[in-house]
Amino acid sequence: MQQVEGGDFFIIAGPCVIESADMCLEVAGHVKGLCEKLGLPYIFKASYQKANRLSATSYTGPGLEAGLEVLKKVKDSLDLAILTDVHETGEISPVAEVVDVLQIPAFLSRQTELVRSAAATGKWVNIKKGQFLAPEDMAKIAAKAESGKVMLTERGTTFGYGNLVVDFRSLLIMKESGFPVVFDAAHSLQLPGGGGAFSTGQPQYIIPMARAASAVGIDGLFVETHPDPSKALSDAGAMLPLDRMEELLTSVIDIRKAGQ
Repeated sequence: MQQVEGGDFFIIAGPCVIESADMCLEVAGHVKGLCEKLGLPYIFKASYQKANRLSATSYTGPGLEAGLEVLKKVKDSLDLAILTDVHETGEISPVAEVVDVLQIPAFLSRQTELVRSAAATGKWVNIKKGQFLAPEDMAKIAAKAESGKVMLTERGTTFGYGNLVVDFRSLLIMKESGFPVVFDAAHSLQLPGGGGAFSTGQPQYIIPMARAASAVGIDGLFVETHPDPSKALSDAGAMLPLDRMEELLTSVIDIRKAGQ
């Protein structure tokens, strides 16, 4: 996958969860246009299922079969690389037939067989650092993926109840492992359980945090975005409005150029 193998700075972006094919195509098409204009490799992301919702009544997605149909439509229609989460080893085979990057969610990052099975497909694997892990632990987890086609994503560390904090040293520590390092600018600003029955966030800080991570030095940027976050079915309080993606991307590029 040239987005990662080429060594260029890349973007992973899309809605938290699949709500409809039309919405995914709208987001993917908009971000693809921006990335092409700015010369940035782009990987579309969306989840067919969110398996770790706080409330039993929260929307979890269309499910595996219907979700993969949507992701394949986005992939084929827009000629994009696709990333999505896997939660159990039984999901990996059908997912790997469609997507280019298998993502291990943060809460599952220590699940040895999940990591090994994902890597055994030969696809790239994005392992999100658990909110409970030290950054130096991630080299041990990445070593479970014997293919070596791994990227590591920082998404904040639990800081008391209902809050996360990003220690920017973690980006440098994880880079020492030799694997590409990605910064998740949206989930790093979640407030877990902050809405009572659901999580909220602080999306007003997504762009400043992305700029800071770019200054430290990252290989990729991960951000969740939605045409109207207030109406999103999942992570409504933690996504960047789609119409601010250009501001985000140009801002990050400026920071990277300044450091070269």
